[in-house]
Amino acid sequence: MSKFTLPELPYAKDALAPHISAETLDYHHGKHHNAYVTKLNELLPGSGFEDKGLEDIILATAKDDSKQGMFNQAAQVWNHTFYWNCMTPNGGGEATGDLQAKIAEDFGSFENFREEFKNAALTQFGSGWAWLVADEVGGKLSIIKTANADTPLAHGKVAVLTCDVWEHAYYVDYRNARPNYVDTFLDKLVNWDYANAKFNGQAAGIEK
Repeated sequence: MSKFTLPELPYAKDALAPHISAETLDYHHGKHHNAYVTKLNELLPGSGFEDKGLEDIILATAKDDSKQGMFNQAAQVWNHTFYWNCMTPNGGGEATGDLQAKIAEDFGSFENFREEFKNAALTQFGSGWAWLVADEVGGKLSIIKTANADTPLAHGKVAVLTCDVWEHAYYVDYRNARPNYVDTFLDKLVNWDYANAKFNGQAAGIEK
């Protein structure tokens, strides 16, 4: 039996339509995410990480070039699961909860945050991710972008929200129009309840 399994989506496959289609999720979740899980399980035997959790594997391999293959698979499993939870039907719009005030405090306004987050998503060259992160649970917020499989976990940051800007995240629905995808993510899809939970250090997700 494989150690890691592909997590179920936190909503029906067609629940994000028309913004993210069931076809996109078929490929993105069912093929791409599943391939990372499969490859990670293939790399585990004899690695010394057979009894480790996903986050432990990421932290142990992040700065070891000889273990980059293991890091890439583990981080992509974690990143994708986090991303699914960052979206919800009828989501998006202005932040809610504790993040509403914290975003205003750290970015000046929600509009400033939105502009900075979108800019990070659009200027990430090639494949990668845009992130809202905190220095610590409940701490100062900032926006970073990471390439390929890189993840805030490897840099001591608390992940609060992410937008996947690998082409397979949006090409079926938006072709090469990444700006339209990012606008839709922010305006129609963001799960602020989940983002608030992660900001406050609550175990609200299935990404472990």
